[in-house]
Amino acid sequence: MCGIVGVLGNHEVSPQILDALKRLEYRGYDSAGIATINRGKLDLRRAVGKLINLSDILVHEPLPGRSGIGHTRWATHGGPSVANAHPHRAGRVAVVHNGIIENFRALREELGAEGISFSSETDTETIVQLASLYLERGMTAVEAARATLKRLEGAFAVAFLFEGEEDMIICARRGSPLCIGHGQNEMYLGSDAIALAELTDRITYLEEGDWAILSRSGALIFDADDHQTNRPVTRINVETARVDKSGHRHFMAKEMAEQPRVLQASMSHYAGLSGGDITLPAELDFANTDRLIMVACGTAFYACQVAKYWFEKYAGLPVELDIASEFRYRDPVLGPNNTALFVSQSGETADTLAALRHVSPHVAQVVSVINVPTSSIARESAVALPIHAGPEIGVASTKAFTAQLQVLALLALKAGMQRGRLTPEAFEARLAELRAVPGFVAQALDREEEIRRLTETLSQARDVLFLGRGVMYPLALEGALKLKEISYIHAEAYAAGELKHGPIALVDTDLPVIVFAPHDGLFEKTASNMQEVMARQGTVILISDAQGLAEAGDVPYCLQMPTVPEFIAPIIYAVPAQLIAYHTALHRGTDVDQPRNLAKSVTVE
Repeated sequence: MCGIVGVLGNHEVSPQILDALKRLEYRGYDSAGIATINRGKLDLRRAVGKLINLSDILVHEPLPGRSGIGHTRWATHGGPSVANAHPHRAGRVAVVHNGIIENFRALREELGAEGISFSSETDTETIVQLASLYLERGMTAVEAARATLKRLEGAFAVAFLFEGEEDMIICARRGSPLCIGHGQNEMYLGSDAIALAELTDRITYLEEGDWAILSRSGALIFDADDHQTNRPVTRINVETARVDKSGHRHFMAKEMAEQPRVLQASMSHYAGLSGGDITLPAELDFANTDRLIMVACGTAFYACQVAKYWFEKYAGLPVELDIASEFRYRDPVLGPNNTALFVSQSGETADTLAALRHVSPHVAQVVSVINVPTSSIARESAVALPIHAGPEIGVASTKAFTAQLQVLALLALKAGMQRGRLTPEAFEARLAELRAVPGFVAQALDREEEIRRLTETLSQARDVLFLGRGVMYPLALEGALKLKEISYIHAEAYAAGELKHGPIALVDTDLPVIVFAPHDGLFEKTASNMQEVMARQGTVILISDAQGLAEAGDVPYCLQMPTVPEFIAPIIYAVPAQLIAYHTALHRGTDVDQPRNLAKSVTVE
């Protein structure tokens, strides 16, 4: 969600900033812009829509300069328009901003009383107008920026560029991620390391409340109390941070295809390629935990729903699930023997991070399952468990979801051993099943052509219903979410047993019903619910294994999955959920990687 780039360089920075913004496209955006200083003068260019529109403008109206800031905006206050696009400028200052300024209305009224008029609907313009006012009152650029920051309430990352200051960018973070890149007599600024991967491999991550003054010779960093501080320089793996499709049509296609390799790498990290143990940080111990609180958003929340079954079944550990955006507002009861577990692909999800900060003082341990080890959630957790999925660019999560499931499964097994609920034999058997996951996922991916044909009809639907029981219910939820995200078809998911408690009223000849039902202990009950749909002329698409399909009888559409142990079935059945959404979206001609209105990383509440 929104992207910031800044460059103090030795060459023309507009091409560098534009290229870096392209690497942030995955975050989601609806407009973009760049501001530079050239021979002491500040100028900017902005455009609505994709970056190609900004690129076209820059061809006809070049923006010279060796100092600049850029931005991709995802609309919050005010719709997509040139006036609302960043950077915003007032007088001698330009600003780019991620996040939300919660007190912007009060600031706007105050500035209006000073005779200042506004040209946009954004909360961001209050930042630049306030800084400009302070400059007019005689403050230096640093004083104006700092005075402005002290007036802001909310969560934000912000960068200031001042006319006449060709060797300075001032930046700050409060609630939204921001990092500094170090070059040879050059300095960079980015929302994340991916933006800077082609420019440098040396990154400093700003901590909560930090602000910094960048010059070509380095960065002066100050904490929330204005004390100068040092933050470590981290070397990133530039190859893993690079963004490309590797010959695939879409990032989503690439990331689905990567799943066997990703899952193998994750398993190797935590359990090796053989043997009978799982290696986790020594301080992670569930023996005395009396309740596990799991908090996440979106797809990560569905991973937690699956994991609830695992923790309760294999570890005998009571689990409470919460959507992060709701968690803090219901005054949750927290205990000293509770463990809180947070799941986030980006590690920067605003609601999840806020929930983590809320519980940290009140529980025994805070654990996170994340994909970005340098993220805020990772840094603020007592134990952070990376899923090793690598950068995930497609907005619809695929490889991160299956990798989250695998790490959560490993965690549940380890908890089962620590709590004495699993015998060594049962532990080794379940671990062996997890080792087989990459191969089964590869087999599931081999069904892609069948799924492509199946979705030719599905793509014509206006509404789709997903059903599942047990661990397949969260998979039904995930399937419905994927379909909504990238095909824009309305979809809902229900626990199959709930069908007759209302949703069956929706069933008619125009409603496809997708059923996740491996042949497990709940298969007969799910099959019975499926028959209720077919008795009312509903079109059923059954996803099951060979035995399940044989026992189901005459079903309109069937998709055969490999026969897998019940424990690992949710990971395998995630693949058809992904492929159904992907190919339905292709048939409908939607933007698979950057669906409308969505952002990859939701860094505002």
